Amino acid sequence: MEPLNAAVLPAGIRARIVPDINGLAIHMLEAGFEGEGRPCLLLLHGFPELAYSWRKVMLPLAAAGYHVIAPDQRGYGRTTGWDADYDGDLGSYRLLNLVRDMLGLTAALGYRSVDAVIGHDFGASSAAWCALVRPDVFRSVALMSAPFSGPPPLPLGMAPKKPAADIHAALAALPRPRKHYQWYYSTREANGDMQGAPQGVHAFLRAYYHHKSADWKANKPFPLKFWTAEELAKLPTYYVMDLARNMAETVAAEMPSPAEIAACKWLPDEELKVYSDAYARNGFQGGLQWYRARTTGRFNPEMEVFSGRTIDVPSCFIAGKSDWGIYQTPGAIEKMEKAACTDMRGVHLIEGAGHWVQQEQPAEVSRLLLEFLKAV
Repeated sequence: MEPLNAAVLPAGIRARIVPDINGLAIHMLEAGFEGEGRPCLLLLHGFPELAYSWRKVMLPLAAAGYHVIAPDQRGYGRTTGWDADYDGDLGSYRLLNLVRDMLGLTAALGYRSVDAVIGHDFGASSAAWCALVRPDVFRSVALMSAPFSGPPPLPLGMAPKKPAADIHAALAALPRPRKHYQWYYSTREANGDMQGAPQGVHAFLRAYYHHKSADWKANKPFPLKFWTAEELAKLPTYYVMDLARNMAETVAAEMPSPAEIAACKWLPDEELKVYSDAYARNGFQGGLQWYRARTTGRFNPEMEVFSGRTIDVPSCFIAGKSDWGIYQTPGAIEKMEKAACTDMRGVHLIEGAGHWVQQEQPAEVSRLLLEFLKAV
């Protein structure tokens, strides 16, 4: 696999491939690579994105004196060596192995530590675990769009526990039957539904990104009270889907008009094509494996080793004010602020941004990150 063509990258950002990293050849973008001795920042993307999603903040961070690194994570883009088989090695996508990927990459680049690991969406989960388990390497952390509420707890006491209610049966039994997107993403059909979307991958991604952005005017999030079917059903359909619809059908109903597409300055069609070309080529299964590793619960026992541990390095949280991701797990943002992160320096909700905050409002994200980095 060749690195991303320089023609689609802003001047000052280059692409290259770093081999032999925990079984991967990692494709990464970097800025501020001129000269030696610069402190390092590591930027981790989420789903369905790529290292390319950081293109708008990399140069401002590099201009402040940093070597800025953004990899295509395991399962994504031009990084190779990962298992794309639904029946393949799901264990390679568990969070502690994703941390190992990033430790290997930073070491291969000659860094014993990075000044900050910065993660968006599912990349925020891997960034949080990087900071939790190796604070000596990842010296601060900025999380975007997905709050971190801490490692899974160990059960206290020996009293029999009341069986948890089946949230999926409850969602399906609603008057308008529903299903949760993370468990849909864990099904065998999800990859084919999206890679084989009748509208094509490019139009699918256009509608998906639009639906979760501030451009979709119905994105007016508020906290949910409980993890119950009735409360979760208040989420938009890209999180709690209609039971009979797949994701391609779900977002097709919200496809922006040609005029809206033309007006979308934060993701014009030629930039969207970088994503659609990648996902048409690779499919979505690599990214979907991250969801499967979470929803199966198979890897909770090794994560419970860290039960009670907190993120003690300086941290901050940034999200779009129109992003439902902040509230999709009731109470998560409060747990992050009050318990999971002991040195939280700020929670920032940015006007005019939905879920894709570093693409929708890159200038404000860059300003907040530089303010945080200067303070720590």
